[in-house]
Amino acid sequence: MKKFIVPILYCLFLNSLAQPSLKEIMSYSFPTNLVGSKTEGKITWVENKEGVRNIFMAASPDYLPVQVTQYVEDDGQELSNLVFTDDHLSILYVRGGAPNRRGEYPNPTSNPDGFKREIHLVEIETGFPRLIAEGTSPVIMDSAIIFLSSGAAWITNFLGEDPERLFQVRGGVSSLRLSPDKTKLAFVNGRGDHAFIGIFDFTDGSLSFPEPTIDIDTDPVWSPDGSKLAFLRTPNETHFIFHPRRTALPYSIQIIEIGKSGSTQLWQADEGKGSAFRTISASNQIFWTKSNNLIFPWEKDGWTHLYSISASGGDTRLLTPGKSEVQFVTLGTDGNTILYSGNEGDTDRQHAWTVTGDGDAKQLIAGNEIEWAPVLDGEGNIATLSSGGTKPGFVARLSSGKKTDISADTDYPSSSLVEPEQVIFTAADGMKINAQLFLPKGIKKGEKKPAVIFFHGGSRRQMLLGFHHRGYYTHAYALNQYLASKGYVVLSVNYRSGIGYGMEFREAINFGADGASEFNDVLGAGIFLQNHENVDPERIGLWGGSYGGYLTALGLARASDLFKAGVDIHGVYDWNPIITNFIPSYDPLEHPAFARRAKDSSPISFMDTWKSPVLLIHGDDDRNVPFSETVNKAEELRRQDVEFEQLIFPDEVHGFLLHKNWLKAYETAADFFDRKL
Repeated sequence: MKKFIVPILYCLFLNSLAQPSLKEIMSYSFPTNLVGSKTEGKITWVENKEGVRNIFMAASPDYLPVQVTQYVEDDGQELSNLVFTDDHLSILYVRGGAPNRRGEYPNPTSNPDGFKREIHLVEIETGFPRLIAEGTSPVIMDSAIIFLSSGAAWITNFLGEDPERLFQVRGGVSSLRLSPDKTKLAFVNGRGDHAFIGIFDFTDGSLSFPEPTIDIDTDPVWSPDGSKLAFLRTPNETHFIFHPRRTALPYSIQIIEIGKSGSTQLWQADEGKGSAFRTISASNQIFWTKSNNLIFPWEKDGWTHLYSISASGGDTRLLTPGKSEVQFVTLGTDGNTILYSGNEGDTDRQHAWTVTGDGDAKQLIAGNEIEWAPVLDGEGNIATLSSGGTKPGFVARLSSGKKTDISADTDYPSSSLVEPEQVIFTAADGMKINAQLFLPKGIKKGEKKPAVIFFHGGSRRQMLLGFHHRGYYTHAYALNQYLASKGYVVLSVNYRSGIGYGMEFREAINFGADGASEFNDVLGAGIFLQNHENVDPERIGLWGGSYGGYLTALGLARASDLFKAGVDIHGVYDWNPIITNFIPSYDPLEHPAFARRAKDSSPISFMDTWKSPVLLIHGDDDRNVPFSETVNKAEELRRQDVEFEQLIFPDEVHGFLLHKNWLKAYETAADFFDRKL
């Protein structure tokens, strides 16, 4: 048998060097929505396997994954809002996406019957789902289910019989929070330029607003004994988006004593740095622990950190020090442990940590993989979502500094991918910019290859040294890997106005609609590649989606001599319509100076110097970047006689819901680069 060892190893070696197809690289199963049960050793999550979304569950002691639902189609219907029932025998969930402003639900398959957003209940043992109601955000109250539908709060039983609206109120209802004794329901009542905290009392059917003001009150959280309610108060302040905002009218934390009117201010942010509220990825922005501490985010030192303050008042305590940022945060089922992920000590990765209101943060796992969104189950076991440089997202258990895979793909072609390396280059104006560099396998010193630069969207995003924690960007990471496997040098740029590097980097001077200072990073990335020993300086391209599409278009329009081709996926063309899309009350005519700066910061103002060919990709039900942005861009490209190609997806939204559309978009993009570079 020994004589076969060398040939077998040689075949394995050749296989590791074989170029995988894009379909193979995107064949991963992407996990999201990880949830731990409250009293038992169980976790549940959603897997998206090439567009087919299903719910999985695992239980102690072995935590073997079990598929609960049995969906089989790539139909674009998202699964979210997972909740274990009190007996842990079933899971509540929401299927379908949110409607657009016209009330239309996502229907990327152009199904003649359409789709709705619906709450379902699935029995874990049988996998049989039962429709409860049309709506979202289910909350279990003994034998009843409270939920949101059409901006109002409703209640029904576990059979979905005779759903009833809980109360009538002006404005919209959100953020349902059931009191510990289940006799009261706190909620946010949004009314345009102000928002109240409301309380509905199930015992007498009364509705009250204990502290109505002109401010925007959000994120209510009950004290463990249910006698008090804390919430976040943000002063209403006219401001635009997609431009720097380093200070604001300071936000505060207020406390209501149930049964009394008015509130007491527990804490208020200092003026200046940290006065503008910075959100974390969490179910609520304030946590009230059993030890009577309130945990909340604050940028006092210019970094997104967690702070603690006693509910009785006193000084704040910094829980997560360092030049790093916290992103995903949950309160453990024990009521005291905060689990979070952040980039302390590893700038371009995230790792899982725990901390209590008394301090002493502890990193749960070290290494070159990424961890995010850790949770605690009812038995005190910790699970997390994770990924690596060549390993797509998976669910894992963390224990005693070790990680055990729960859901990792065993047949994924990881050996064909490359580990990206962190690089820091200098932008055209001297700012230092982090990026990830993908070099083709086996590339030789001095060997010249075509190159592409990738820009993420957001812009409040950060690409990492591994598969990303958002589906949109794990797909983008996969395309970067595919391009590297085809022989391209790929540079993924974390340009200014993104997250992960502090408030001053995120709120960069003159970024976005206030001057497009990120263009310095675009130029700096191009110059970095021009001078790289493995790059042919005459074959550099750009690609990105959304905000990344904006920078792609800006680079092609303002520096066609440097960038020879680009792929612009639902990118911004003119900031003014984009701002109006997010803030309908914004009228450029009322703010002529800002509107002029916004237009001057847009590709629309540089079309006469755009020479390089471009591929435009867009879905025409985009709720973030209106489809008209691509229509108008293409019109001007035609007038300027600039070569462009197009790929349009009818009824598809901003973050494509169908896997086949992602695959088609990226296959088309790679083919375009092959022909142009």
